[in-house]
Amino acid sequence: MSNDYILEVKDLKQYYPIKGGIFQRKVGEVKAVDGISFAVKKGQTVGLVGESGCGKSSAGRTILRLQDVTSGKIQFCDQDITNIKGKALREARKGFQMVFQDPYASLNPMQMIGDIVGEPIRNYYHKSQKEIEGEVKDLLKRVGLNEQAYYKYAHEFSGGQRQRVGIARALALKPKLIIADEPVSALDVSVQSQVLNIMAELQEDFGLSYLFIAHDLSVVKHVSDYICVMYLGHIVEQGPAEAIYSRPQHPYTQSLISAIPEIRPGQKKERILLQGDLPSPSDPPHGCPFHTRCPIAQDECRLEKPAYRQVEPDHFAACILLEEEVFPQ
Repeated sequence: MSNDYILEVKDLKQYYPIKGGIFQRKVGEVKAVDGISFAVKKGQTVGLVGESGCGKSSAGRTILRLQDVTSGKIQFCDQDITNIKGKALREARKGFQMVFQDPYASLNPMQMIGDIVGEPIRNYYHKSQKEIEGEVKDLLKRVGLNEQAYYKYAHEFSGGQRQRVGIARALALKPKLIIADEPVSALDVSVQSQVLNIMAELQEDFGLSYLFIAHDLSVVKHVSDYICVMYLGHIVEQGPAEAIYSRPQHPYTQSLISAIPEIRPGQKKERILLQGDLPSPSDPPHGCPFHTRCPIAQDECRLEKPAYRQVEPDHFAACILLEEEVFPQ
């Protein structure tokens, strides 16, 4: 693993068993994550995007080791964390934390905010209550909350304020990587930018790396340095943010980009509408996973799973039609 990378994921798979019958035997499996590979550099924000049901949240939770890995490899700070358990996993988790989608559901309504944010410090370090209180109040200040927030409860805050608490809790152990799972999707549009600005400031102050999971490409565009586009458990395209938005190569990426509203007066772009529904991850199609909805699919797409092809430096896409120069460069 290069010293430039803080996280490297190789051929990661997360399959969930489907059980049925009287004895609840395994009768199938849901291929939520089906062999994805990408890396996050130090101080970088990598966006993992795709529509609901594509497996991006399952990928985030698997990388965080909230569930066991089916197969593949997860390497964090030169340590293979794929199968570690117990004390070793607990120690490794100091380096990576998560910000959850629903800020209210992820906060204990019975605890004061100060206790919620201070709990990780209390669990990992032998510090006095006074030291913990000082650290927590400093964290709350850094996310834009005053010291009085320490003594309040989650129900006394708005959604945006609760998410700030969640971010403060994730920072409590001074991690190197934060996995943010749809951190602003449950918030009002007016509040989203405030939370994103705070995350950007904290990244600068703490030298953080982010894995930013989202379905809204207009949000990801403004926060990500590098983007991975996910569809039905696969990463179909990945590359620098500027390249993904200005020169999308995969037809799925092109359809997502076309859905971003154009805010400049007089500017219009053609919307690419996908037909049909997302296939079930318990019965994915043969060949290219996208061929059932692809507007330019060929017979070969139904038979052969496309390999990754480098279309420009550090920009890759998985589509057999790229070799036929169907897409303009």
